[in-house]
Amino acid sequence: MNLFTESNLSPDILKAIGELGYESPTEIQKQTIPFILSDIRDLIALAQTGTGKTAAFSLPILDMIDETSRKIQFLVLCPTRELCLQISKDIKNYSKYMKDIKTTAVYGGSSIMDQIRSLKDKPQIIVGTPGRVIDLINRKALDFSAIHWLVLDEADEMLSMGFKDELETILRETPDTKQTFLFSATMNKEVERISKNYLTTPHRISVGSINEVKKNIKHEYYVVGYRQKKEALKRLIDANPNQYSILFCRTRMETQEVADFLMQNGYAADALHGDLSQAQRDTVMKKFRLKNIDILVATDVAARGLDVNSLTHVIHYSLPDDPEVFVHRSGRTGRAGKDGISISLIKPEESRKLKQIKSTTKIDIVEKFIPTGEDIIKAQVEGVFEKLFTEHEEDIFEFNDSLIPDLSAFTKEELVHKLLQFQLKDLALYYKDKHDLVDQKFSSRDDDYSRRDRDRGRDRDRGRDRDRGDRDVRGSRDSRDRGGKPRRKDENMVRFFFNLGKKDQLKKLDVLEIINKATAGKSKKRAEIGDIEILEKFSFFEVEKSFSENVMSNIPSMKFKGKEMRAEVAN
Repeated sequence: MNLFTESNLSPDILKAIGELGYESPTEIQKQTIPFILSDIRDLIALAQTGTGKTAAFSLPILDMIDETSRKIQFLVLCPTRELCLQISKDIKNYSKYMKDIKTTAVYGGSSIMDQIRSLKDKPQIIVGTPGRVIDLINRKALDFSAIHWLVLDEADEMLSMGFKDELETILRETPDTKQTFLFSATMNKEVERISKNYLTTPHRISVGSINEVKKNIKHEYYVVGYRQKKEALKRLIDANPNQYSILFCRTRMETQEVADFLMQNGYAADALHGDLSQAQRDTVMKKFRLKNIDILVATDVAARGLDVNSLTHVIHYSLPDDPEVFVHRSGRTGRAGKDGISISLIKPEESRKLKQIKSTTKIDIVEKFIPTGEDIIKAQVEGVFEKLFTEHEEDIFEFNDSLIPDLSAFTKEELVHKLLQFQLKDLALYYKDKHDLVDQKFSSRDDDYSRRDRDRGRDRDRGRDRDRGDRDVRGSRDSRDRGGKPRRKDENMVRFFFNLGKKDQLKKLDVLEIINKATAGKSKKRAEIGDIEILEKFSFFEVEKSFSENVMSNIPSMKFKGKEMRAEVAN
């Protein structure tokens, strides 16, 4: 089936989806639609979000549903209100020319009495969240005795959100004769258990790898200390102009805090999390879909059901614990054949978590430098021209050309220069006297950007210091920063001299791993790691004071690529 017109779907359905622009089915649709139309077995379908799952299960069921019956025949369960509304809207669009088909969405956050009244229209199709469906069952407002098809959409997410008991209760309320279709992005233990207990000899369809990441997404990460994280985020946003992005945080509190920071700094941003009322959530979602805001700061759960195909960036302000969540987040960009960028901000102590994500997902996540003011202005200039030449909008207002003054005294280049200076003045002034962030010198690749040349220049400047011997350099580097200014001392951190450097093929992630091993103990608390600087023959790093004894006693007993290591407190 290479075209929908080659399927056995009814003319009414083909007409409706034709008007929606559906011509060629996606891979999940190619495999699922013929199966549901011709097979009575249950189904497990594994596919990432954004692959067309709603059409995959709803089109064949709409083709078989009994329009003359006024009983509920088709139930879809999904994790969030947003996804519930999206699926309901899609099904209504697909059944546009099936005049007797009614679809009702039931979900929390809205009046249950209004939903009970809507059920009196006797819909054949219910799309609902597990909690609200249970409430309606308890009120005797839903009768599932005639259900033929049950879909568990994003089953992994429903289970991770704690809906296991609700799902099992609903499954027990439905007849054994029904067909059950389980759709999931991942196949974890809980999903596997649900499938074994409630599905009968299911057929399995898998589109791509469960952990598959699209090839058109570029993955980058930036290592930055906690105290510099918001400033680093600001620089990354400024260095990526014209972005339309989702920024993921771990907690509701962090989400609101980051969104407030961005809004206070003049960015078109807003927060989406569970502490917002439903009306507030609806307002934020509407603003984001209309692009009235271009940065949505959200938790993973809140962002479920938000289906946007034109995201340019996904920013992981906090890394998730589960590598599959990282894949799912990142997959929200790079859709519809467009390129996307996934950016991760990690603290030094999160090196192990990043390593696990890279190992599990096989993603090439490249370390990058935090942009300098110079980098940002260059990117902003390019962004102005990108926007100018790619956005083809009609003139918003009219004016007489006589209002344009005589510009013959300027060359084209001079005029553009003046306009850019005017356009970017405030941003340029902000970064003019800003020092580069400390973590900017971190890199696990010598050829990242052109900063290698700057490193060479600094190495030449330090040549005479090196000739005096390691210990002299240790003293001079401890008290002054790379610009020659006195280094601000953090009383809670101890700065160490480390005897290995670039010539030993030492990279920043290696140092992080060495420190983590040296400071690992019975206590679950991890050492806070500060500034790390890798030079040609030796390095410096900072570690939380309470772990300094662990560093000095444990590192000498360890080896790096067969070489002895030592760490001493820098004078």
